[in-house]
Amino acid sequence: MENINSIPKEKFQFVTKRDLSHDKKLETKPVGYFKDAFRRFCKNKGSVIAAIIILILVIFAIVGPYCISDKYTSAYGNDTDVGQYQTLLPKLSIMEGTGFWDGTEVEEELSAANYYRYLGMQQERGYQVIYETKKVGSRYTIKVDTYRAIKGFTKTFTAQEYQALMDWQDENNMQVILPYVNNNLALIQNDSVWYVCDRKGNPELDNGELIPAYYTYAVAEGLKDDYTSVMRLPDDPYVNGDEANGWSYAQRTGTASTGYNYKVRVEPYNYFIYKYGFEPSFVFGTDSKGYDVFTRLASGARFSMLFAVAVSAINLFIGAIYGAIEGYYGGAVDLTMERISDILSGLPTLVVTVLFNLHLTPVVGVIPALIYAFILTGWIGIASTTRMQFYRYKNQEYVLAARTLGARDRRLIWKHIFPNSLGTLITSCVLIIPGVIFSETSLTYLGIINLDSPTTSSVGAMLSAGQKVMVDFPHVVLFPALFIGLLMVSFNLFGNGLRDAFNPSLRGSED
Repeated sequence: MENINSIPKEKFQFVTKRDLSHDKKLETKPVGYFKDAFRRFCKNKGSVIAAIIILILVIFAIVGPYCISDKYTSAYGNDTDVGQYQTLLPKLSIMEGTGFWDGTEVEEELSAANYYRYLGMQQERGYQVIYETKKVGSRYTIKVDTYRAIKGFTKTFTAQEYQALMDWQDENNMQVILPYVNNNLALIQNDSVWYVCDRKGNPELDNGELIPAYYTYAVAEGLKDDYTSVMRLPDDPYVNGDEANGWSYAQRTGTASTGYNYKVRVEPYNYFIYKYGFEPSFVFGTDSKGYDVFTRLASGARFSMLFAVAVSAINLFIGAIYGAIEGYYGGAVDLTMERISDILSGLPTLVVTVLFNLHLTPVVGVIPALIYAFILTGWIGIASTTRMQFYRYKNQEYVLAARTLGARDRRLIWKHIFPNSLGTLITSCVLIIPGVIFSETSLTYLGIINLDSPTTSSVGAMLSAGQKVMVDFPHVVLFPALFIGLLMVSFNLFGNGLRDAFNPSLRGSED
């Protein structure tokens, strides 16, 4: 080795400050497993958008059932009046008058009888029903407000109910009780037809005007005193002082000893306000039974989501335990447990569901029976995934080191191996959710499981019920189909994003 004293002095140089090397404090914080997975997930734009859509649908399912008056939705179970407001078109108040999403529709090629039916509604009720009219030959094409053109109906009230209704319309200046029609003059049996017409609905006109076919006091045989307090139409002869020919507004039945009842024609729009406390306006319209599609869909979506999450959580719990035991012990234990899984996986899901529905539903109810059917074989996929993860990690160095230090099997399974499998299991569980929702929707759509009732429903039941009227009223099917389509696509994109984020083998591949 060369002696330092033999090195010429000119070869030595002073070191500058910037050339000095020192240990520096790390300027970045350590990144954990889940934080790193979240960063990777955020780089997948499709999955982020899907997560936002899922969040919106979840909020819709939570908030939606409370967007319509409880008085109306609670009437589904025992109020026949709800059925009078069936198949109303979607309507947004802010869109009124635009011709789009405002509750209007175009009726084409109407006969004169049908045209005058709408015109009669407009004249009798005092508000606009027809917005546009076009006549070609003997046929009419019109644009009508489906909410104002609700078909009238008759209803029987007790004396107290009748008086309360009269008081309300006087107080609010809204005509609810319409004059009673003499069917000897209006020969067509339609509660919206109040004018003289033949059996086909063709009206008799007086100088182009419809001729009223109402009962008068003279015809009603002395029931004058029962109607003096009722609010009247402006053209009622009684208003102009002709009491004898005043229009009769009710048909009284019963006796003084048993109590009188009054059968009346009600104006459906104002009666809705009287009965339920708000003007009829449904964002998604109503279905063939008069149920609000928006709240009905929201409640069905909430049920489907809660059902799918519950089933997925139970399957995750069972599958994780079963797969962990298989994967950790292996050998004969694994072989025996795998054969049990193979036998169960060979059972057709549809057959299992039908059998459980037939035999368990009378005992525990339809929803618990459906849960049991989905759990019977639903955990097998999770168990297989867990088993593979345990085979992957159980011989890793850190596991062997823990075993060498005396860790028991239970600690090795739940403290060392299982946490490393958690990301994959969460992803698998999330991907199960859309499958459960789709299966439940398919079963209720086909009628194998009946979850439809006045108070509850499911998306599949709504699709099945709407199929009967979808040609004339496509909105009844459109919104449930759009919901289930968005949910399925979004959940799959979201699950794929989670899978890529939690899978360590894909780290850095998108950088």
